[in-house]
Amino acid sequence: MRVMLMIKGDPELGAAPSEELLAAMGRYNDELKKAGVLLDLAGLLPSAEGRRVKFSGGNRAVIDGPFAESKELIAGYWILQVKSMDEAVEWAKRVPFEALSRIYPGEYSAVREIEIRQLFEPEVLTHLPSATRPASGRYLTGL
Repeated sequence: MRVMLMIKGDPELGAAPSEELLAAMGRYNDELKKAGVLLDLAGLLPSAEGRRVKFSGGNRAVIDGPFAESKELIAGYWILQVKSMDEAVEWAKRVPFEALSRIYPGEYSAVREIEIRQLFEPEVLTHLPSATRPASGRYLTGL
């Protein structure tokens, strides 16, 4: 199964990771690679650099960042190929948050979390009740 580990947060504009944080994350990412579970990863720039497109009533509006709900935003992600959700949880527990809290002291790093979600794939549909499967046979993957 493929899962996405999403690290929550929104660092301040101009905040850059230190050598210590880069080294700690590099070691963690190397462990993921050596275990053969890492498919993709990326850190995201602060929301102040981002935009949203809001769809409402047939209209589209572009909203410039930063976005207020910073604790709900995604600061980065990993996509892993694992055997189970339990394995994904074990990998998430190993993320070096200690290095993050030394680099970004205060509220930004006081409480962090990683959300883990399984990617939507055709195999997942076989586990869904037939009433919830798409009638067209088209899936959200490979569009």
